[in-house]
Amino acid sequence: MTLTRQDIIDFLYTEAELLDEWKLNEWAALFTEDGTYIIPPIGDPDASPLTSIFYVDDDRKRLQDRAERLLKKEAHVEYPHSTTVQNYHNIRVSNLESESITVKCNFTTHRTKREVVDTFVGKQVFELVHVNNQLSIKNKKVILALDSLRPHGKISLIL
Repeated sequence: MTLTRQDIIDFLYTEAELLDEWKLNEWAALFTEDGTYIIPPIGDPDASPLTSIFYVDDDRKRLQDRAERLLKKEAHVEYPHSTTVQNYHNIRVSNLESESITVKCNFTTHRTKREVVDTFVGKQVFELVHVNNQLSIKNKKVILALDSLRPHGKISLIL
């Protein structure tokens, strides 16, 4: 099967929909067994997790654990769940014909919780692979374009 740019865009929109609908186990299943999900510190997108504190630095097991934990009632910070609207725009696809496809996009995530609206903006970089006629995420990097996180300096949902 030959992939098209539209196939990649549809995959990203499906990923966003899973996050908005809090189908976090299905979202985690989009990742390869060696997949990663990272959010480096604000202002230092090329930081190393060995020398900097990342907001998120998950391998496949940790991202699955994160998804399962956020779905539990005991995750008070996200229960009841926030309402989110994930938007991906300015999507650029590279290496469409290769084994590893690079996708860069801008994103906006609007989150409402307890009558407060927060907006996260930035860029996302995906490394996608096409295995057994199925797209999967090998790496997802979220680069926040914010001055700071408010109100308490943490990210309690998946961007």
